[in-house]
Amino acid sequence: MDEFMQAALAEPEQGRLTGAIPVGSVLVKEGYIIGRGHNKRVQYGDPITHAEIDCLRNAGRIGNYQGTTLYSTLMPCCMCAGAVVQFGIKKVLAGESATFPGAKEFMESHDVEVVD
Repeated sequence: MDEFMQAALAEPEQGRLTGAIPVGSVLVKEGYIIGRGHNKRVQYGDPITHAEIDCLRNAGRIGNYQGTTLYSTLMPCCMCAGAVVQFGIKKVLAGESATFPGAKEFMESHDVEVVD
């Protein structure tokens, strides 16, 4: 397992003690983590704060997502996949999709390389 997926796997620990749904994500550009996040739906009472969305928010407005890779411990859902496509992120590495299949086909249909 590479260092970036390990970083994504470390993210759910941030919220575990507060009852978070255990999903984490990091955004990587040029070999550096520029954003990280974990699921905060339970803590914030916010249905939108998935790990991937939290990660993108924490990365801030970087202007150009060319060359970025999103790592997520779980295959992104339709909402998060939409953000990937909207921002032009061309590669997503998902830790697994057995417990939740996510929107792999949607991302692939928009020329996103998805590694499961």
